[in-house]
Amino acid sequence: MPRPLGELEDAVMTRVWQWNRPVTVREVLEDLQQERSIAYTTVMTVMDNLHQKGWVRREAEGRAYRYTAVSTRAAYSAALMNEAWSTSDNPAAALVAFFGMMSAEQREALRDAVRIVQPAEPEASPEPEAALPAPPPAGEGDSAAPGTVPGR
Repeated sequence: MPRPLGELEDAVMTRVWQWNRPVTVREVLEDLQQERSIAYTTVMTVMDNLHQKGWVRREAEGRAYRYTAVSTRAAYSAALMNEAWSTSDNPAAALVAFFGMMSAEQREALRDAVRIVQPAEPEASPEPEAALPAPPPAGEGDSAAPGTVPGR
């Protein structure tokens, strides 16, 4: 289970995830400086720490590095939710409380997600062979495959 990202780590990773391309320390620095005063060396240290923790990979480009996310924001969020849920002494109650906090839009997104991962119910048939579920159509669910998460 990944440890939750710190505030500055999250700010850096948010940019890496949003931009979805290899980024330099300078690019992240310039974007962060629109919100706060921050030194190049601070951003460089955070990005090096993220590399050491397995959140980003890096490739040398001249005297600098280009950093790329190893995992998606969705996979990171899912791992945090799974950890919180699995450590509960009453997982069902934790889920009920969590669902109670959700907006109508979030509950609809949850219904959609369950439909994606839940196997289709086979149709009733007098013949036993016909009761087997049909394989999913080609390509269905490919983009919903869970990502990898550092620390696992």
